[in-house]
Amino acid sequence: MSIINNALTGSHAAQIALNTTSQNIANLMTPGYTRQGTLMVSQRATQTGQVSPGDGVKVPSLIRFSDGYKSLQMWQAASELSQRSIPQPYLTQLEQVMGDEKSSINSGLDGFFGALNAASVEPTSIPLRQQVITSAQALAQRFNSLNQVLSNQQASISQQRISTIDQINTVSKAVADLNHDIAIAQATGTNASPLIDARDQKIDALASLVAVQVVDQADGSRSVSLRDGQPLVVGGRASTLSVVSNPDGSQTLKLAFSSESFTVTSNKLGGQLGGLNDYERDVLSPLRQSVTDMASQVADKVNTQLAAGYTLSGATPTPAPPNGPLFRFDAAGSSGVLRVLDGAVAADLAFSSDATKPGNSTNLLAVIGLKGQPITVGSLGSVLMGDANTQLIGQVAMQSQQNQASLATAETVRNQAEESWKSTSGVNQDEEAVNLMQYQQMYQANLKVIAVANQLFDSTLAMMAG
Repeated sequence: MSIINNALTGSHAAQIALNTTSQNIANLMTPGYTRQGTLMVSQRATQTGQVSPGDGVKVPSLIRFSDGYKSLQMWQAASELSQRSIPQPYLTQLEQVMGDEKSSINSGLDGFFGALNAASVEPTSIPLRQQVITSAQALAQRFNSLNQVLSNQQASISQQRISTIDQINTVSKAVADLNHDIAIAQATGTNASPLIDARDQKIDALASLVAVQVVDQADGSRSVSLRDGQPLVVGGRASTLSVVSNPDGSQTLKLAFSSESFTVTSNKLGGQLGGLNDYERDVLSPLRQSVTDMASQVADKVNTQLAAGYTLSGATPTPAPPNGPLFRFDAAGSSGVLRVLDGAVAADLAFSSDATKPGNSTNLLAVIGLKGQPITVGSLGSVLMGDANTQLIGQVAMQSQQNQASLATAETVRNQAEESWKSTSGVNQDEEAVNLMQYQQMYQANLKVIAVANQLFDSTLAMMAG
């Protein structure tokens, strides 16, 4: 009887719907789970005639509630968030180190020129002259300490870049493997939704490491590439990223796919990798050059001015600039970029402008006046010696504030993207509870139809038997 067949198809469809609803409820708290629905289609009548209503219902497939655009928004937001979050600890450290009143270069400069001012009261005083040497050593130490912090950050970034590259290769391989499994599942008619969920999570993780472009393929796989188009994943194959160390200490990114090799440009990488490159290029490298410029010009100007004077004995100081008579500058020095000349003696400080007048302080006053003279600093241009470090601190503070503002915006965008994704793909407990009741009623109603059909069948048999 067609009434029983119809009811059987209805009860079967209700069972599938109940199974799907139970799967959604079971994964209510599962991160990245995409809810599923049951697609029901009325089966057309196989019997002829205008009074044949049809052959029940069938479930050709399940529905996966996924919006590719919302997923893409979430991945883009993940890239931006990571790009802004990765440099912030470095910027915060610089703000703290450079802004520390006790150990900053400003404090060292003030101490050095303060000692020079004190010596100008009595230029022949050995203790006051010795204080100048001591304060010069303290100034050099402050330059070297900041330079060491910057060197440590550079080493940390280089190591973090290598670690990030390793993660990108691992996640890319996982995406390629899932592409392979999804293609097989769809070819054999198996529900690939759990595999697709796992792949989407891997792509989200990959997007936080480096900005990606994603293209869906006909076989269910997804091709993933960098912003500039270099392939990371194509079907079941993944590329390999590597870091090449250059003689100057910089690093170059290489990408190998099949038999091809590409040099990866660092301007549009995005994600953690892009954040590291942006910080290194826009903040760290210019700041290292600026600190080196400051140390070099402080040493050169002080040494040059002292070389123009005379010591307590009436002699000209030795050695000549740039390796004395007080500071020694070495941009690649293992002991620091700046140090006081070994064996510096208080009596040899050339404060006098007259060989016959040891108490003359004309040259000393010229040295003191250097603080108000301009020097050329890489990222600042021409700036007064006494203002250079203050402007560098302000520059770093501004860069940190801008990054913090961008980071806050990126966090908001990411949160909104996640909520937007959940509104389509996330499991709603109340909605699933309603579905559960409706499909239960559908199942019970079809069982009731079967019971009625049995009663009709029994009545027919009894009537025929009578």
